[in-house]
Amino acid sequence: MTETVIPVLREMRWWDIEPVHELEKALFPEDAWSRGMFWSELAHSRGPEATRRYVVAETGDRVVGYAGLASSGDLADVQTIAVAADHWGTGLGGRLLTELLRAATAFECAEVLLECRVDNVRAQKLYERFGFQPIGFRRGYYQPGNVDALVMRLTTASDSGSGTESTSAQGTGIND
Repeated sequence: MTETVIPVLREMRWWDIEPVHELEKALFPEDAWSRGMFWSELAHSRGPEATRRYVVAETGDRVVGYAGLASSGDLADVQTIAVAADHWGTGLGGRLLTELLRAATAFECAEVLLECRVDNVRAQKLYERFGFQPIGFRRGYYQPGNVDALVMRLTTASDSGSGTESTSAQGTGIND
């Protein structure tokens, strides 16, 4: 019987950019973020003026997931969540989202927004389990494929407990 290794979550650092970028290209070949985009986000993730929180999930020396959140005032935006295909269905997406919602609380954000591809039903179901609700669309948001984004919102101020939802194994392969 093979022992399952549970990925460890930790703060993303500059040395994670290359493995994160490789996973990004594998999961999102048409609209992958550049290395520079990750560098830019990490530049705002440390110190007293930090407005970003980025985490990686790793097993041994392999990055198997990552997630990021940006905050501005009382509003946070989930920038990205990604889980390696061989870790879909393990609850890792829910663990990453929980960490981002903890960060939104730490940033004292009353609302968390995100965009999700309209064809990514698996991710939408995860977000709905955490209390996110659809509020609109961004037409042609994902380029070059011209795929629409579903905009979802979670109001955290009056929504106690949404960030502590159990991380079930269902629906965690996020290709957001």
